[in-house]
Amino acid sequence: MIDDEQQKDDSTEETPVAEGSDPQPAGPVAEDGESSSQAAGDSPSSTPPAGEASDAPDEAPEAEGDAVEEAEQSVEEPEEEKAGEPEVEEPAPKAEEKAEKKDVIPGADLEPIAVEPEERPLSAEEQARVEAEEEERARREAELVGDAEEEPSAASRAPAKMEGDARYLATGKRKTSIARVTLLPGSGKVEINKRELKEFFPRPLHQTTAMQPLTITGYEGNVDVKVRVHGGGISGQAGAVRHGIARALTEVDPELRGELKRRGYLTRDARAKERKKAGLKKARKRPQFSKR
Repeated sequence: MIDDEQQKDDSTEETPVAEGSDPQPAGPVAEDGESSSQAAGDSPSSTPPAGEASDAPDEAPEAEGDAVEEAEQSVEEPEEEKAGEPEVEEPAPKAEEKAEKKDVIPGADLEPIAVEPEERPLSAEEQARVEAEEEERARREAELVGDAEEEPSAASRAPAKMEGDARYLATGKRKTSIARVTLLPGSGKVEINKRELKEFFPRPLHQTTAMQPLTITGYEGNVDVKVRVHGGGISGQAGAVRHGIARALTEVDPELRGELKRRGYLTRDARAKERKKAGLKKARKRPQFSKR
């Protein structure tokens, strides 16, 4: 009997059970429980120990106190600086001014730069046309007024003396016209294909074009001119006569070459009408294209 009671007391001491909790098996049963809980996805608790938890709240208030002091200092410093300087309030831009600024085009107040076009030198034909128009205008004005003024000589030097039997021959060309010119000592008579100048060239433009070299050099009333011209039209023949007279004057006085060359009277004008092409109406004009 005594042995049975001692065994009961030992069993009770070895397995103490807490109140309100289920008894748990010892040893390997506990390990099985831990593995099952990990398999189920339960993560181990990461709560800090009690000692560390008690230290954290003490450090937080100290950090908060330092931050508050720094903020107060940063707020107080600009106020002290602003106290010494007077505050200037900038007026807010009005709505009308903003609208005006939007309407103004950038660069509208700038002055435009006037670019003058470069004047190109006139060609011989254009210069002859201008001179002929000026002469015609002057003649009409003189007829209206009734006072015929003598034109001043354009020669800058006295014409060279020519012998009585001297003859100076030259050939002038323009387009398809060819003029054979002969200069003789005389009183300024001009004969073209055995006709007078005004009869052969009725227009003042062509008359002025043909006689330009004589007018410029001052030989207009000092030599007689005989011309045989053929080919081309009336304008081309006038250019050919001018070219031939200019060449003949260089034979009379070689010093005139510079002035005549500068004005372009000695240069063979090679401009001509372009030839017609096969299949075209003219040199470049094509027949009308019909799609259908």
